[in-house]
Amino acid sequence: MKRAFILIAALAGFIAIPAQARDQIRIVGSSTIFPFTTAVAEEFGITTPFRTPVVESTGTGGGMKLFCAGVGTRHPDVTNASRRIKKSEVEKCVRNGVTDITEVKIGFDGIVLANSLKVPRTSFSLRHIFLGLAKQVPANETGATLQPNPYEKWSDIDSTLPKIKIKVLGPPPTSGSRDAFAELALEGGCKTFSDLKAMKNSDKNTYKVVCHSIREDGAYVEAGENDNLIIRKLEADTNAFGVFGFSFLDQNQDKVQGSLVNDVSPEFENIADGKYPVARSLYFYVKNAHMDIIPGIEAFVSEFTSDNAMGKDGYLIDKGLIPLDEDERKQQIEKLSM
Repeated sequence: MKRAFILIAALAGFIAIPAQARDQIRIVGSSTIFPFTTAVAEEFGITTPFRTPVVESTGTGGGMKLFCAGVGTRHPDVTNASRRIKKSEVEKCVRNGVTDITEVKIGFDGIVLANSLKVPRTSFSLRHIFLGLAKQVPANETGATLQPNPYEKWSDIDSTLPKIKIKVLGPPPTSGSRDAFAELALEGGCKTFSDLKAMKNSDKNTYKVVCHSIREDGAYVEAGENDNLIIRKLEADTNAFGVFGFSFLDQNQDKVQGSLVNDVSPEFENIADGKYPVARSLYFYVKNAHMDIIPGIEAFVSEFTSDNAMGKDGYLIDKGLIPLDEDERKQQIEKLSM
């Protein structure tokens, strides 16, 4: 496979690759993509002569930190990301000699606000979510003045919402799901206030702090990178909501239900066609310098992007992946052969 580069930088010196051998692909990164990558790894181990890759769920940010730490067998070969790589992460990669990377977009995912099936389903607007979870919220209708979040119950925000204490279990700051939730849900609600929306042009840094900062008074509970743990906690606490990817909702429909957001249900079709407002793209990144020292990377990438895996009837669709349309999937495959 010829390599498609998202960054190329000249190195000041020679990169020494540790001599110790490793014959097993190592993959880190997003907990959202973990079940998809695990499925591909298992299929790859069964159908090829290569060993089954080791897949670790470290969160997107944690995966990028490990991936960008250097080149050589001590460092991961692939990282999963539930958002695109950040400029700061690209710069860290370059500083550590990781200058030759292939980006592969694999599909889409919705971020859900879910609760137990034992209680009624809730319908939130993006404004509701922002007012419930933001660290600072408007003190008036336009957002001209701000105040520490005073809301204790959802019904304090809107009488149509449940009369229960605000408690949301969600991912930590290292998670790509947390980043995407802040950008799509919190900022989406933040922009419904005219003065805050205008701030994006007048004071971008303050705008981001206000629109992305989650309250720290106990209403939002960081529950780690294990989305299955959040689901188990929602079963035990019917007053809590949880934030995680659609694939985990899809695999646990006998336990939890996704809330409507802006009157749209988090369903496969609504995420695929862009109707559901809290949806994002999913990626993995390959360290091309490892292609010639770790056996099977090219074959693994081929399996992941195959029709058997990512096609409209592929086994990843059964795991909850929202697939790329056929034209975009072909573009990803063509990029790998450039």
